[in-house]
Amino acid sequence: MDKIQKSSINTIRKKLENSVKILITTHSNPDGDAIGSALGLSLCLENAGYNVVTMTPNDYPEFLQWLPGNDKVVRYTSNTRKAKEIIDSCDLIFALDFNQPDRLAKMEKPVTASSAFKILIDHHPYPYDFTDVTISDISVSSTAEKVYQFIVESGLKKFINKSVAECLFTGVMTDTGAFNFNSSGPETYAMVGELLSLKIDKDAVFDKVYNNYSADRMRLMGYCLESKMKVFPDLKTAYISITAEELKRFNYQPGDTEGFVNLPLSIKGIVFAVLFIEKSDHIKVSFRSKGTFAVNEIARQHFSGGGHLNAAGGEIKKDLNATLRLFEELLPRYIKNE
Repeated sequence: MDKIQKSSINTIRKKLENSVKILITTHSNPDGDAIGSALGLSLCLENAGYNVVTMTPNDYPEFLQWLPGNDKVVRYTSNTRKAKEIIDSCDLIFALDFNQPDRLAKMEKPVTASSAFKILIDHHPYPYDFTDVTISDISVSSTAEKVYQFIVESGLKKFINKSVAECLFTGVMTDTGAFNFNSSGPETYAMVGELLSLKIDKDAVFDKVYNNYSADRMRLMGYCLESKMKVFPDLKTAYISITAEELKRFNYQPGDTEGFVNLPLSIKGIVFAVLFIEKSDHIKVSFRSKGTFAVNEIARQHFSGGGHLNAAGGEIKKDLNATLRLFEELLPRYIKNE
């Protein structure tokens, strides 16, 4: 883990001391790391006496809505007028867990147009230059881990209570697949140890996140494994594709496909797994891999995306069948190079 520059910490401290209203936000369709990081930092700053608002571009999965502070989160798409007023009234904005402003979706214009001092805390590669201070570290497990480091190095550790710890632990746990990947560094476990010392119940957190799905979600997963998974043994690859009609058939709710992209990696010999989901005007694509196979390059070069070596995402403005044909044409080239 790279230490945060003292100049950045000192600058942020001064801005915090003079702030009137702080906004903490994250990317659209926020996942566990995004929500855990945002709520963890928000609650910590509230404990320190700051006036803080947490805002997301849209709603997020129900299995994350038990987190402390969830009841105060403003969803931009649910009350846009109020949300814009909040953005305009803030003088300090923390942008968490995304590396480019378009990840804010409909919130992008009001946030980037704001005169507030902006701070990015993230762990994705190639961050865009859209904030006044950028704290970006691809070596950490998650943005939640980097937020924890920021809190400690800013002298705010004493304001981490059980609620803050639950949020940050959820961020690390979900972004590492319950510590199955991107979590080899001892710093990650040192942080988790500190959070556990605050008496959080890690088993209860795991249960609320991973054992809190609907029966429809389980049926959708079974259907995908039975009927929508295509395996290429010679290319060590498998993918799952889901149409919009199929999502509707299984009463899809936000978050229902969380983790589906990892399922093919359980097959012997498979090192590359992809999930294609049909949206109204694009195909959402998620990539996962094992070992040294770099999926972020495929996402960046062909699917307007990016991410980490073993976990990336993107999208493409084609129909689903055309997208699958393109992927199958590209696949041999990348596997051969590997």
